[in-house]
Amino acid sequence: MATTLLSLPLQTHSTKRSSSPTSSLRRVRAAVGLDLKDQRVAVIGLGASGRSAARLALARGASVLAVDKNEELVPLEDDPHFAGFDNLQTILGRCDDRLLSNADRVVVSPGVPIQEYGLSTSIQSERQVMSELDFAAEVLPHDVKVLAVTGTNGKSTVTTFAGQMLKHLGIEAFVGGNLGTPLSDAAISYVQASSLHDLFQVAVVEVSSYQMEIPHKFFSPSVAVVLNLTPDHLERHGTMQNYAAMKCRLFSRMKHSKLAILPVGNKYINEAFSCHADRCNVARIGDFPGIKIDTEAKIAEFRNPANGSINYLQLGALKAVGTHNYSNAAVAASAVLGLDVGISADSINSTVETLSLLPHRMQVVCTDEFGVMWVDDSKATNVESTYTGLMGLKDHKAIVLLGGVAKVLSDRGSNGFEQLVGLLKHHKGVITFGSSGEMIHRTLCDGGLSIPCYKTKTLAEAAICARSIARNGDTILLSPGCASFDEFRNFEHRGEVFQKLALQSLE
Repeated sequence: MATTLLSLPLQTHSTKRSSSPTSSLRRVRAAVGLDLKDQRVAVIGLGASGRSAARLALARGASVLAVDKNEELVPLEDDPHFAGFDNLQTILGRCDDRLLSNADRVVVSPGVPIQEYGLSTSIQSERQVMSELDFAAEVLPHDVKVLAVTGTNGKSTVTTFAGQMLKHLGIEAFVGGNLGTPLSDAAISYVQASSLHDLFQVAVVEVSSYQMEIPHKFFSPSVAVVLNLTPDHLERHGTMQNYAAMKCRLFSRMKHSKLAILPVGNKYINEAFSCHADRCNVARIGDFPGIKIDTEAKIAEFRNPANGSINYLQLGALKAVGTHNYSNAAVAASAVLGLDVGISADSINSTVETLSLLPHRMQVVCTDEFGVMWVDDSKATNVESTYTGLMGLKDHKAIVLLGGVAKVLSDRGSNGFEQLVGLLKHHKGVITFGSSGEMIHRTLCDGGLSIPCYKTKTLAEAAICARSIARNGDTILLSPGCASFDEFRNFEHRGEVFQKLALQSLE
């Protein structure tokens, strides 16, 4: 059995691209151009994804009806980004469903449940109802490789790592989706490209379960990853079975030569994936064929599902905090190599030391004058993400800040925080805050927490309390395990406030 330093040729065809960027541009302009001229496209939901989809529809020649329930939004007609378009109408607040029935296509933003606007009925009647993701994918050339990443936790990190690896190795790549920049922006770049420099070979796309509620026809990844699945978003999906089914729609348009990377031992994913199992090469995270991580040796071992070859990735140079990021880097590397874009084993190893985390994901803010390290993991909006963060800091003594708005766990008789008790005993203390702070405090104490646990009302009070008990060599970790909406606009806002509080300790 051949052994190399991480060489993962997961597809059988040549690594040479099937056509040049020039031909891609010509083909897209010929096929798309003004392909929606004289058609009416309704875009529902005018967040970032909806606005991008509206711009794409206009670029394709359509008339656009833009709809959102929020009456406080600025109509698209008054937005400078939409200046010069006469074939555009915005409706804010209540919208007559008959207006939507007159549309040739209805494009739905991920924030809009399919129970609204009669969408579920329209989908069942086989009307042209599309997600923003699928609307964008329709435009992308077939020779643009798509790497799609989903999961309850870690998907932004893996998406970012994969994008950084490709960029470091000189591969032009779009990185976005649920991560921030909608895929429709990538599609617009092809429709409006004025030179070859505007083109890319790979689209690395973070995908949320919301984006998969509407079955898709055009979104067909070359590599698709489901990192994990733990209770989250159940207020929208209802059950874990439904949640898993949404995630596994990622594989519905994939073919036999393409790569699916899945977690090992998750019954919901295994069941949901079973109807797609004969369509892809399958690698498992935590088993063979697939990926195993030796965190002590800092090495990832891969076994190729196509031919059984063994490959290795050296992780010692990784600068990201938390041992769970070894797995994130390894999954990103295997996914990038599975794209089959001519990347060598040695070159992918050279990218490890260049990888950096997005803000608010186990981000080291500072080490203050007392030798206390402040770590911002505000992105931990559910208990499982906090659990992962704590596992990654098992060699540190941390004061852990937990709180905000606890997520609904309808398939459990608890709030989920009891599962942290065993891990927390290795740390120095816990401080709870926010609207769910008292409940979290009670759950931990009832669960036998053996370290001090304090209650505060706000994040600022929690930071002051943590600063008062922290000593040289300790870590103050914000990893809330909750949504942020009781006190903050979003997790980014919460993380920014925490970072300001941390930096005040330097004054």
